[in-house]
Amino acid sequence: MNVIITGATGMVGEGALLECLQNPVVKKVLIINRRPYGTTHPKLQEVIHENFYDFLPIEHLLSGYDACFFCLGVTSIGLNEQQYTKPTHTLTLHVAETLCRLNPQMTFIYVSGAGTDSTEKGRTMWARVKGKTENDLMKLPFKAVFAFRPGFMKSTPGAKNTLSFYKYVEWLFPIGRALWPGGFCKLSEVAQAMINVTQHGFDKNVLEVKDIVRAAHKR
Repeated sequence: MNVIITGATGMVGEGALLECLQNPVVKKVLIINRRPYGTTHPKLQEVIHENFYDFLPIEHLLSGYDACFFCLGVTSIGLNEQQYTKPTHTLTLHVAETLCRLNPQMTFIYVSGAGTDSTEKGRTMWARVKGKTENDLMKLPFKAVFAFRPGFMKSTPGAKNTLSFYKYVEWLFPIGRALWPGGFCKLSEVAQAMINVTQHGFDKNVLEVKDIVRAAHKR
């Protein structure tokens, strides 16, 4: 398969990229970044593009792909709902609508987060916005759309963009996974699940942590 990844300079996107580069099922990877990721690989093509609200200048590079792993996101800290909606909902839908037009048989996988509110009516602002984003993506005429809602993720060895505080708390992972398996997964499992659901589909369109782990180990 040929895969587009957004957010490769972040923790989740980098995890997806590293898994795709070493997985023989994936033949080609295009990463779209605002700044260089900083590596080369025979499978890898990188496009530096500043304005994710306007993909017209790079549309000619975006055809012929089987999947998009959309791992781009911003924190809601310090933002009101309008400010958070633009980079979370507006931007994501623009990218998705462009890719759907160019690749109607594409599988689109959106990484949202544990606690996302599908009703769009809850008290937590970020969860409502993410829920609306998930819901609106599901309406697009892709081959398939999946929303991934990971919780705490154990980082991928060798990754450059792991969140700094993870090095202080990753020792908790085996304890957390044993006591609360619905809240803990490996970033490599998230990435492998993306590849597997693109290949084989899945029985749910919204994958919580336990679903992600199940999808990752399904062959």
